[in-house]
Amino acid sequence: MSQPRTGTPGDVEEIHWPSLVAAISSISAVGIAIGLGLPLLSIILEKRGISSTLIGLNTAMAGVAAMAAAPITTKLAHKYGVAPTMIWAVLISALSALGFYYAQDFWMWFPLRFAFHGATTTLFILSEFWINAASPPSKRGFVLGIYATVLSLGFAAGPLLFSILGSDGIFPFLIGAGAILLAAIPIYIARDESPVLEEKPELHFMRYVFLVPTATAAVFIFGAVEAGGLSLFPIFAVRAHFTESQAALLLTMMGVGNVIFQIPLGLLSDRIADKRPLLAGMALMGFIGSMMLPLLLDNWLLMAGLLLFWGGCVSGLYTVGLSHLGSRLTGSDLAAANAAFVFCYAMGTVAGPQAIGAAIDVAGNNGFAWAIAAFFGLYALLSGIRLMFIRKRA
Repeated sequence: MSQPRTGTPGDVEEIHWPSLVAAISSISAVGIAIGLGLPLLSIILEKRGISSTLIGLNTAMAGVAAMAAAPITTKLAHKYGVAPTMIWAVLISALSALGFYYAQDFWMWFPLRFAFHGATTTLFILSEFWINAASPPSKRGFVLGIYATVLSLGFAAGPLLFSILGSDGIFPFLIGAGAILLAAIPIYIARDESPVLEEKPELHFMRYVFLVPTATAAVFIFGAVEAGGLSLFPIFAVRAHFTESQAALLLTMMGVGNVIFQIPLGLLSDRIADKRPLLAGMALMGFIGSMMLPLLLDNWLLMAGLLLFWGGCVSGLYTVGLSHLGSRLTGSDLAAANAAFVFCYAMGTVAGPQAIGAAIDVAGNNGFAWAIAAFFGLYALLSGIRLMFIRKRA
C-alpha cells in the first residue's frame, strides 16, 4: 500500500471532506461495535456464572490496553503510514471481537480484551489526528463537533442493536465484527488522503501529557466522570427511590445532551482563540450540576433537565479539549499529543469508577455526586489558577 502524501498536517485552509468522511465514518462504525459489545460480553459472562468482581476486572482490561497502545501508535503510524496502521487495527479488532464467541475459557477473554481495545485505541488516536489535520483552524471546533455527534450516535446505536439481537448465538458477534470491518472501506478509499508523519515526535511520549495540560487534564476528567458516572448512576438513582426504568431514562437524557451540545460547543470554540476559559467554564458548570444532583432527587423532570444540560458540559470537555490540542500543535507533535490525550482519557476511565465507587461506600449515596463534583471542581480550580498565571506573565 502506498504511503499517503498530503503535505504537512495542520496547513489546510478549507474542510477536507474526503478525509473527514473516512475518519468519522470509520470510527463511528467502531463505536457501534463497542456499544454493542460492552453489554453483550457482560451479559454472557453473567450467564456463565462469572462473579461481578471478575467481570469488572476483565472489563478494566480496556483501560490497560488503551494505556499500553497509546505510546506506540504514533511510532507505528510513522513507520507504516496512518491509513495502513488503521486498516491493520480494524482487522485485529474485528478478529478479536469474533474471537469472544469461540473462547470458552474465561482466561482467554483477557488477551482478547487487550487486543480488541488496544486496536480500537489505535483507531481512535489516528482518526482524531486525521480529523484535526484535515480541519482548518477556523472550523476545527465545528468539525470535531460533527465527529463527536456522529460517534455518540454510534455508541447509542450499539445498545439498541443489543436489545434487538440479544446475546444468544454467533449472530451478535458477526454483526459487531462486520461493523468494524466496514470501517476499513472508507479508510482504504481515502488512503492517499491521510496525513503523513514525515518526522518522529521531538519529545518523549509522556512529555506530551504535560505539554498541553489543559487539554489532557480535561480529557482525564471526562474519562473519569463518563466511566464512573455511567456505570454507577443507575445505583445512585435506584437507591434514591427512582425505578430502574426511570433511571434508564435519566441516563438517556444525559446521552441526548451529549449528542445535541457537541456542534454548538464546537462552533462556540471556533469563535474563541483561547479555548482554556471555555474548558474551565464547562468544568465549573459540571461542578455546580453535580452538587445539585442530591437536591433534585424528589423531582424526576428537574433531574432530567439538569442531566440533559450536564451531559453536554461533560462531553464538551472532550470536544473542546481536542480542538484546543489541534490549535496548539501540528504534524508529528499533534499525532503524539493525540496519543497522550487518549492515554489520559484511559487513565480517567480506570480512576473514575474506583474513586466514585469508594466515595459511595464511604459517604453514602450522595458520595456519588460529591465525588464527581470533586473531579470537576479540582479541574476548574487548577485551570483557573493556571489562566491567572498565564495572563500575569503576558
